[in-house]
Amino acid sequence: MEHTTRRPGEPLPVPASELVARANTRVHTLSPEEAGALVDDPGHLFVDIRDPREWEAHGTIPGAFRAPRGMLEFWVDPESPYYKPALDDGRTLILYCGSAWRSALSGAALHEMGRTDVVHLEGGFSAWQKAGLPTAPLHDA
Repeated sequence: MEHTTRRPGEPLPVPASELVARANTRVHTLSPEEAGALVDDPGHLFVDIRDPREWEAHGTIPGAFRAPRGMLEFWVDPESPYYKPALDDGRTLILYCGSAWRSALSGAALHEMGRTDVVHLEGGFSAWQKAGLPTAPLHDA
């Protein structure tokens, strides 16, 4: 990529919204209702990629594995010293964040790594809550 001079505050050539839109063309999205039907499905694992402060403030989906966004790629990679086998046990991962932007980008990154068994929650945790689906305080999750 050619280096260009960009002044602070000028629009980026590829804004974050474009990255999210591109990711959404690659990663299957589940509606809150579709995802809600999978909460107890042994073939799926909900993965909460929000910031730990969000877990504390808003709770989580019961049974979700909590994986901060900044560690996700390392935690799913068997060659990483940070590997978490719970994220690589054959279940389809259902990623979610607050509003489905981070989960779209995360899903696309995992697809690029070869993990095509990853989907994400449309509208994120806020849509889940709005749909009246179950949530749990962090200490109960």
